[in-house]
Amino acid sequence: MIPCDKCRAPAVIYQKYSGMHLCSAHFDQDLVRKVRETLRRYRIFGKGGLVAVAVSGGKDSSALLYILKNLFSKRRDIELVALLVDEGIAGYREETLRAAREVAERLEVPHRTLSFQESLGITTDQVAALDTAQAPCTYCGVFRKSILNRAAREMGALALATGHNLDDEVQTAMLNYLRGDVLRLFRLQPRRPLEGMVPRIKPLRRVPEREVALFAITHGLFPGRSGSCPNVPRAMRLEVKQMINDMEARHPGTKYAIMKGFEQIMELRPESSFQATLCQRCGEPTGNEICQSCRLLEQLSGGKAFKSK
Repeated sequence: MIPCDKCRAPAVIYQKYSGMHLCSAHFDQDLVRKVRETLRRYRIFGKGGLVAVAVSGGKDSSALLYILKNLFSKRRDIELVALLVDEGIAGYREETLRAAREVAERLEVPHRTLSFQESLGITTDQVAALDTAQAPCTYCGVFRKSILNRAAREMGALALATGHNLDDEVQTAMLNYLRGDVLRLFRLQPRRPLEGMVPRIKPLRRVPEREVALFAITHGLFPGRSGSCPNVPRAMRLEVKQMINDMEARHPGTKYAIMKGFEQIMELRPESSFQATLCQRCGEPTGNEICQSCRLLEQLSGGKAFKSK
């Protein structure tokens, strides 16, 4: 048994990028330290308020809710609420939603379920059945972001926390690099709060996916029964994920290096890199006259795939 480099207890993980073997206790401390440092950078917790947490039932969002509950347990001025989204993916979403409700109830965090069908009049399964130029994940991601922001705003939330980890952030940055879409990179972190947009925070953005998974498993938060979304293999993101993981295996620290480069680019973004307005269709914040969610819905309804509400 390899000992922990800090206390000589049995190690549960070896961090190649840091060269450290860590026991369960010191691993938890290291992970929570990264979350604390990230939260401090957002500078929005000086005053109390409601924090909406997007919970999918997977390892990342379950670990996030657990960590936030513990970090804010002594702050009576901070209230958490879990937001669940039913995208309408048969054979997959039922199980993950059940897991999400279970973790929220275990942590005594109130939860609310939002629905694509009720909010938009369409499900991801219906989108996936169409011969669309873009992968279903594109539609699903845009629609989910839109209804989460609307719900958080209507609740008066101070922030909307999501379970995006280091791998997610690096993949998103790399996807935009590969597409040559620098403006979209700037939109990921606007300089100023946008009208109608609840500030999105990503407390796990400096924690590798592998470490989030270990944390979730060791704390009984991820039973491993949910499987993978059936639409994932159709997304370009999967190819980018595999490419980055291969690089990380050969060159430990690559993910953190990509993240550092992304943050340096963000520091160079012009003050007016993204001007927000309100969508003429739905009134949600957008950088164009019509928001991406409404544009995608119009594309789908034009194909007579569903009846838009």
